[in-house]
Amino acid sequence: MTDDPFKQTEANRKVLLVPDGTKERLDAFVARQMGDGVSRTRIKALIGKGAVTIDGEPATEPSRKVTPGTKITVIVPEAEEAEPEGEDIPLDILFEDDDIIVINKQAGLVVHPGAGNWTGTLVNALIFHCGDTLSGIGGVKRPGIVHRLDKDTTGVMIVAKNDAAHQALAAQFADHGRTGPLQRAYKALIWGRPRSLHGTIDAPLGRASDRIRRAVKSADSADADFAITHYNVERRFGEKPDGTALASLVECRLETGRTHQIRVHMAHIGHPLIGDNLYGSGFKTKANLLEEPAQSLVRGFSRQALHAALLVIEHPKTGEAMRFEAPIPEDMETLCEAFG
Repeated sequence: MTDDPFKQTEANRKVLLVPDGTKERLDAFVARQMGDGVSRTRIKALIGKGAVTIDGEPATEPSRKVTPGTKITVIVPEAEEAEPEGEDIPLDILFEDDDIIVINKQAGLVVHPGAGNWTGTLVNALIFHCGDTLSGIGGVKRPGIVHRLDKDTTGVMIVAKNDAAHQALAAQFADHGRTGPLQRAYKALIWGRPRSLHGTIDAPLGRASDRIRRAVKSADSADADFAITHYNVERRFGEKPDGTALASLVECRLETGRTHQIRVHMAHIGHPLIGDNLYGSGFKTKANLLEEPAQSLVRGFSRQALHAALLVIEHPKTGEAMRFEAPIPEDMETLCEAFG
């Protein structure tokens, strides 16, 4: 084997001993022994490239039966970050100068490349628009990215175009507006109406049972991060004499910035976001209570109804407080009108 890309190290070499009674294909045995992190398809590719040996001899046939007592060595190359390429993806630019670019992100746009989304991301669009002027602090897959919005969340995002701007903006987001002008406000369309029209949700967040979901944790949990959301009910739809409502439009202001914070917090108090299949799937039948056209619109609403409406920052170079706003997108406004 050549040194590149299959240079053996303690970190990427896996030695497997075939136990007595084993009657499996080579690719199936290796994939099972390697666990969830390496797929059978990946193992077949490694076998084809000579990265798997049996008793020191290269194995070339994935279908070969393994022999009890033999030693199989697997070399898994270290993953390399792909260099994202620019793509001509339209951007709604709210402001741009030599230090920052502020956009109104559309729904369906992933912020940076990752598993299943190596192209078609905001980063690809920024590289096309800005060339090589983006800050490199975030690494090759996250140039200029200071904060992020979920794929299906719309609204205001700011991106750094140089390292000095990146550091200054990152410090503001880490401070959460305690000592500076930073403000973030979101509009969320939720099921029902909170008992109080104004409130604060103080509930620590951490990982749930899978890698995607987040959940409210007890404060003494090892992985709990404190998280605080302030909300204000702005509009109520289908309100009844007892004070309940079919849905509400709320403004949420973040005191912290945890993954899925608003989505988890609103679900935690019993009012998940409309369209949020990750945290509000149990509320799908609520659509049955609606009249047309609201019922059809809700059933067809394919994203969480969340929009980053406001961002206030201190310009990283001039120190000027700058306010950026984006109106509620058409799909959310249409829902509101149908509810009304």
